[in-house]
Amino acid sequence: MRQPLLIIGATGFVGSRWAHHAKERFEVIKGARSAPDRDDSVSIDITDPASVAHAFDRARPDLVTHLAALSDIDRCEREPELADRINYHGAIHVADECARRGARMFYTSTDAVFDGSRGMYHEDDEPTPPNWYGHTKARAERAILERLSSAVVIRLSLVLGRGLEAAGNSYLEKVAGNLAAKNPIVTPTYEVRNPIDVGTACRFFEELALRPDASGIFHIGASDKMSRYELARAIATRLGYDPGLIVEQTAPVAGRAPRGRDDFLVTERIRQFCATKVPTCREVIERACDATA
Repeated sequence: MRQPLLIIGATGFVGSRWAHHAKERFEVIKGARSAPDRDDSVSIDITDPASVAHAFDRARPDLVTHLAALSDIDRCEREPELADRINYHGAIHVADECARRGARMFYTSTDAVFDGSRGMYHEDDEPTPPNWYGHTKARAERAILERLSSAVVIRLSLVLGRGLEAAGNSYLEKVAGNLAAKNPIVTPTYEVRNPIDVGTACRFFEELALRPDASGIFHIGASDKMSRYELARAIATRLGYDPGLIVEQTAPVAGRAPRGRDDFLVTERIRQFCATKVPTCREVIERACDATA
C-alpha cells in the first residue's frame, strides 16, 4: 500500500511538478488554499491552525511536503507581518500538526538564509539572512527542527523548468516569454547561484522520502555556479533566442530588498544520501529548457 503524501503548495511551480512525479510512488493529496476537499486534494490555509488540522483529518498523511510560502522577496520586505504569518507561523502550524499525527515533514527552504558574502555554504553554517524573506525561512527551519527530529529541510537556490499549473511561478517561463516578445531582460551580473532543474529536484525529493534515516538540512543545487546574467544568456541560447536581449545589471536597484551576492550551496551531503547525480549548471539548463513540461 502506498504511503499517503500531502503536498502543501501543490498548485505552485515546484509543487505541481512534485505532485506529478510523486504519484508513481505515493498516494498524493494536493493541498492548496483553493483546492476542493476530495480524495486527491484538500483545502488548506497554513495561517489558520484549524484549517491545517482539517486538512490533516482529510488527508491522514504519513509524509508531508511543505512548499507553500510568500516567496516574493520585495513584498516580504514591504509586508513583514504577512511574511511572518505565512512563512514562519504557517510552517509552525504544519510542523505542530505533523508532530501530533506522527507524520514526517519535508520543508523547502532557500539560499536566502545566507547573505552571500562567503560564496560557499554548508548545511551546518549559521544562517545570515540579508532580507526579511530569508529571516522568516531561517526561523522556520529552526522551529521545525526543534519540533521534529525526523524533519527534512531542503534548501534550494533557483529552480528551473516548466510548471503544470497556471498558478505556478516559473522563472524559465517568464524569461522565455520575454525573449519571445523580444523584450530586453535586465539581469544582475553580481548575483551568483547554483540552480537545479525541477525534474532532478523531484528525484532528490523522492529519494529522501524513501530514506527514513534522512533528516536535518540538505542542499540541492548544481555542482558549479553561474551569475544570473550568465544563466539568462545560456537559457536564451538554448531556447534559440537572441542572447543580446539579456542586459547587464551591474549594481543593485534602489528600493529593492538586498540579495545575497554568491549563495553557492555545497551539495556534498545530498550526494551521500542519494543515487541521483548532482548535475552541472549546463546540464540543469539543458534539462530545464528541453523538457516538454
